[in-house]
Amino acid sequence: MPSYEKLREILGPATTALLTVECQQGVVGTESALPELAAAARSSGALANVARLVAAAHQCGVQVLHAVAERRPDGRGASHNARLFRAAERLPVQQLSGTAAVRIAPPIEVADEDFVVRRLHGLSPVAGTDVDPLLRNFGCRTLLVTGVSANVAIPNAVFDAVNLGYTAVVPADAIAGVPADYTPAMVRNTLALVATITATQDVLAAWKLPGRPVRPA
Repeated sequence: MPSYEKLREILGPATTALLTVECQQGVVGTESALPELAAAARSSGALANVARLVAAAHQCGVQVLHAVAERRPDGRGASHNARLFRAAERLPVQQLSGTAAVRIAPPIEVADEDFVVRRLHGLSPVAGTDVDPLLRNFGCRTLLVTGVSANVAIPNAVFDAVNLGYTAVVPADAIAGVPADYTPAMVRNTLALVATITATQDVLAAWKLPGRPVRPA
């Protein structure tokens, strides 16, 4: 874990953006296509911590982006070149554009100044989407990565951020994957090699919001 002073330096509000990954109703909501993942995100406290971080970001002027995975009803443009994509096509809940499944899930609040970045293909919330050019236009140097899943999309986002020259920060208690014990193993053995690993409360402290309730924007 970095020192408090180092974390404050890395997470300066003017040069930091917060990315929520696939925190949509069809993934982590009560009507999830992936109930095991949704249960892990909720029971671990990860989803609640994402909501706390988003609310804090709204308070202190950190730009928030929500990365959403979706597909057209006709499936055009969707990826088919991996087992994961083919399995997703058979799920009872589909992440179809314009439906409730692709709306950001409670308790996360979406503010008017947030950006919702949607992708129709691939595995990454960053590569091949609008995230990178938006971050550059914001003057962002640090990307705070939260959400699901620690199995696929979170490591993709971290690797892409690092490859693009950003400092990636991961609050380990604000991401989730399946099975439950996989997430800490991924953090310890992979993400810690390329990202700054921290905790939600330490981020709030770095933003000078320690130990007090965070009000939604």
